[in-house]
Amino acid sequence: MDKPILTEFKPLTVTELAVQIKSVLETSIPHCWVEGELSNVTYATSGHVYCTLKDANAQMKCVVWRSVTRFLPFRFENGQKVIVFGSIQVYEPRGEYQFIIEQAITAGIGFLQQQFEILKKRLSEEGLFDATRKRSLPEFPKRIAIVTSPTGAAIEDMMRILRQQWKMIEVVLAGVKVQGEGAAEEIANAIFKINQYCGENAPDTQKVDVIIVGRGGGSLEDLWAFNEEVVVRAIANSKIPIVSAVGHEIDYSLSDFAADVRAPTPTAAAQLVVPDAVAIHDDVENYFLSIKTSVQQKIKNEREKLYNLAKRGSFTRPLDRLNLLFQRIDELDHRSRMAMKRIMENLKSSVNHLVFRIEALNPLRLLARGFAVVHDKQGKMITSVNMVQVQEEYSVSLSDGIFRVICKEKLFGEKND
Repeated sequence: MDKPILTEFKPLTVTELAVQIKSVLETSIPHCWVEGELSNVTYATSGHVYCTLKDANAQMKCVVWRSVTRFLPFRFENGQKVIVFGSIQVYEPRGEYQFIIEQAITAGIGFLQQQFEILKKRLSEEGLFDATRKRSLPEFPKRIAIVTSPTGAAIEDMMRILRQQWKMIEVVLAGVKVQGEGAAEEIANAIFKINQYCGENAPDTQKVDVIIVGRGGGSLEDLWAFNEEVVVRAIANSKIPIVSAVGHEIDYSLSDFAADVRAPTPTAAAQLVVPDAVAIHDDVENYFLSIKTSVQQKIKNEREKLYNLAKRGSFTRPLDRLNLLFQRIDELDHRSRMAMKRIMENLKSSVNHLVFRIEALNPLRLLARGFAVVHDKQGKMITSVNMVQVQEEYSVSLSDGIFRVICKEKLFGEKND
């Protein structure tokens, strides 16, 4: 083959060729994870880290930029086996390619656990886990929202505890996937929607006072959705206080650190968010007994003072007067007892009346009498036929559970004038 004549083409400059090589390498090789052994580790005064990643047959130069170095979960050392994540870059001045490291984990620890530690460190440095962000839970909530699987044992346990401790509580269930692909996005979206439609600017009839986010126990992989950054940020950005209840007591997730309160289990979360009606009743009884004992002791002390005065010589003559005073004290004692009895009877009557009124308003009673509550896929309550779309799926809540329906036809009843 004849060699081309120089005058037939224009030669590339070294820079132009380097630019073409750079374009080919950087666009054709995507971000990837690479495993190898570190050598020639250098921490530069600029803050960047330079090193070589090698195995038995090859090696390549690597760089960690200063902005990434502070997020590394460990310090690079020669001979260390690591798994790094990043991309290829061509350094044109020397015509060399290098690997730009964005994340790094040691090869000896579980991959997910190291991802957990890396994200925990980064979000902690942002301040998402600061104690100053934590808010206290409302003492007497009227309505709570639960973000969890609608079919798991966790929701059954929580509903049982809530009904036992505080029957008048209203529960809004946001059913989501709690593991697998798309679970994190569903959880984060549910938290966002509850804040959007049930936050501080919502009408009192749909305002939520506290949110429980969680699920039952499982492996680190099963619970991983609650370690995803999108979920952690949704919890941290929530305007409504959040209780995180993920797994068992020994399980910790990044959601636990971002939430206002961490509950060891979903059952414990239900116990935390509502008061115990029995305990409140006992407190009222104890306060009454304390007041009664205090009044009786005061009367006894005053009687003893008068009795001691009556025994003095200067009071022997007006003894009849003292006897009258003693009689007056006895009358006052009797009247105070009767008054206290009437007060307690009135209090008990008021409490019973209030409990009766609250029970009458309890939505669970309406469900028990055959009524149902309908929600769309976004958890919004359906209050009119106009809100229903044909062929759309809806959730119907009864007193003992939830089932889903698909609208086949809309029928409009006659309106009264």
